[in-house]
Amino acid sequence: MTELDKKSNAKAYWKQNIRYLVILMSIWFLVSCVFGILIREQLNTIRIGGFKLGFWFAQQGSIYVFVVLIFVYVRLMNKLDKKYGYSEE
Repeated sequence: MTELDKKSNAKAYWKQNIRYLVILMSIWFLVSCVFGILIREQLNTIRIGGFKLGFWFAQQGSIYVFVVLIFVYVRLMNKLDKKYGYSEE
């Protein structure tokens, strides 16, 4: 692999990595800020387990979603590492 191929490969790798980060952080922003703060009142008309949905998103939902997004990111990055040859295996 030439030096130019390595640079091109690294550039494509980081471009895909940034794309994953933007998508996943947008999902987290949607859940934490939009659902938990901005449209909380509309979501409070729905109840889950006796709690208002807006309250649930503000208190627990965004944390759960963030933890799930961490696992999704790890899985995506493992696939990306294998695709571009950065895998540790």
